[in-house]
Amino acid sequence: MAGEPGPGRNDEQRLADSLRAGDVIALTEVYDTYAPFLYDYCHGLLRDRVEAAGALRNVVIAAREHVDRLTEPDRLRGWLYAIARKECMRRRDSPNRHIGQEAPEADDGLTSEQLARREERRLLAHSALAALSGRQREAIDLSVRHELDEVDVCGVFGIPLEETLALVEKAREDLAAALRAALIAQNHWKNCPSVAALTESWPLTPQTSASLVRHVASCPVCEAQETPALPPDRVLSVLPIAAIPAELRLDVLTAATAEDRAGNRRAIAAWTEPFDEYGWPLPYEPTAPRARDKAPRRRGPVLAAVAVAVGMAVLCVGAWSWLHSGSGGTNAAATGPAVPGDSGSPGDSRVPEATPTDPSPTVTSPSPTESKSPSKSPSPSKTPSKTPTTQAPAPPTTRAPDPPKPGNLRVSGCDMERERSCLIKIAAVDGPVNWRVTDTDGPVRAGGSGRLDAGESRMVRVSRADGFCLGTQTGSVTFSPGGSVSVSYIC
Repeated sequence: MAGEPGPGRNDEQRLADSLRAGDVIALTEVYDTYAPFLYDYCHGLLRDRVEAAGALRNVVIAAREHVDRLTEPDRLRGWLYAIARKECMRRRDSPNRHIGQEAPEADDGLTSEQLARREERRLLAHSALAALSGRQREAIDLSVRHELDEVDVCGVFGIPLEETLALVEKAREDLAAALRAALIAQNHWKNCPSVAALTESWPLTPQTSASLVRHVASCPVCEAQETPALPPDRVLSVLPIAAIPAELRLDVLTAATAEDRAGNRRAIAAWTEPFDEYGWPLPYEPTAPRARDKAPRRRGPVLAAVAVAVGMAVLCVGAWSWLHSGSGGTNAAATGPAVPGDSGSPGDSRVPEATPTDPSPTVTSPSPTESKSPSKSPSPSKTPSKTPTTQAPAPPTTRAPDPPKPGNLRVSGCDMERERSCLIKIAAVDGPVNWRVTDTDGPVRAGGSGRLDAGESRMVRVSRADGFCLGTQTGSVTFSPGGSVSVSYIC
């Protein structure tokens, strides 16, 4: 952080060379040197201590697996931040992301009076930083608090150096303007009614801070106010630093070196790929939507076109049959959709529709390749006639069967012990069940949905969450219907 001397370029090259040689002691030194700062950076991006711990573990593993790619070993530190950012972006894109447990602030031993003064300066810093964009705040954080130069920031963001220089310069300019506006709001708000109206609450929100900067730039009264020039490092030095868990060291180093976790390390290393020609990871790109996820958006127009085409064909065939058939003849093509039990004419190749038995109100769209009538439900068969009649058709003689009564879902928990996952058994009792996983609580992950017929069962896999783990962990998985079931494992 700002004010704390970091390792020099010579130390970075020495550590990189030792990592390439497979030196486990060097891996420990890398953790002790960089882990506190990388953890704080990851926590700032993820805002969750569990996710930050998991990200740091994956950074150390990926660094050991890919250090041979780095063509400039004296930039090991910036390279580690680039891996950390890619891992954090990947985690932010995950639907199973853990949220809501921010890490405690690192204790720096200040007195109560010093803490009060720092809190006042911290509110000022938050109000000024609120006027910046997310990319600007991250660039300021990397260059000021984490003391990376523009070349390292360029590699972290994966953008050209010219763009990086412009980004950092503009971020510093905007921070200076926002800081001056915040100082005016803090100390001279009585001199300008507009400033007093804008700053009723403190710290300022992003919208209020941006409005305040625009007002100060165009207000003669505010322009005449004198404010002290505070350098960015003094402003950002009061921001909280996430405290890295002391027990995380053993977990990370074990995951990075244990022989029985080689498969996990290969998978984690693959997440960091691809790399550029200098060995720096390319920015994270979200995974393209799967084809089955896109299908519902494409099938609508296709099915509509197929339905129209089939309808036109039925009308044309029906008209032709009416013109050419005898007075007492019948034609399968003129009768409309086939009904269950009706085999149709000898030359009819259409597949008869089956009576739906699913009690669910959702209607599944037919495949575009099926040669069916666009009708969604079977209708009673009628004898075709060439002349219209006003007589109402006779009501069906048989009543449609009642839909099956929905059943209950029986759920059985599982115990992973020291494994990475276990299987929860679910079964449909007294009828069919449409089930789904609605929620998870604690350090476990699970998902899925489907339909079970009466008496049918299946297994749902639940796995332990990424992150630091110590002792026995307990979580739960909630199903609908069926309630909640507990899951535990031993770290």
